[in-house]
Amino acid sequence: MKIKICGLNITRDVQLCIDLKINFLGFVFYKKSPRNINLKDIKKLSKFNKNNSSFVAVTVDPTDEFIKKNLLGNFKYIQLHGSETPERVTQVKSMGLKVIKAIKVKEKKDIKKYKEFNDADIILFDTPGMEKSIEFPKNLIMQLPLGEKYALAGSISENNVEIISKLGVNFFDLSSSLENQLGYKDHRKIEKFVNKINELKD
Repeated sequence: MKIKICGLNITRDVQLCIDLKINFLGFVFYKKSPRNINLKDIKKLSKFNKNNSSFVAVTVDPTDEFIKKNLLGNFKYIQLHGSETPERVTQVKSMGLKVIKAIKVKEKKDIKKYKEFNDADIILFDTPGMEKSIEFPKNLIMQLPLGEKYALAGSISENNVEIISKLGVNFFDLSSSLENQLGYKDHRKIEKFVNKINELKD
């Protein structure tokens, strides 16, 4: 099972997540978001020994200039959360980043869009909420493709992850469910979620 946590604060949250062996650490670059990262803070990432964790830049329709100036050399993955085409995914990947392509799912037909993005390293199935905590419909979870390439986001928490895992999901993306205050991760919630995943692995 894999865990990705989005909306992390570079100063507050990174070391904890590395110590807990979180697979993917997501940092939001989206000015409208309360979790938006200050570009000056990117330099701090180089101070961390990532071990087996990967840093992910979460973006919405990023320009080539933004990627080259801020992301290359600092992040292993870029998450594309906008209206990027399959051709754009290929372009971004050719710049030297692995790509997570987010697919917003409202109904069953939306799931099939993942087939267009063969060049993406990971497909993230998400609700259309853009950081608003909307639960992913359980009837659609059962329609998702299976495998470690496919991640699910949408109101996943310690309380429901066991049920979701029984529906076939083994890659979980969390953000707001790990917060007590908007934009501030609750470290105890993170620890409890990781403990729950470790229980399910046993």
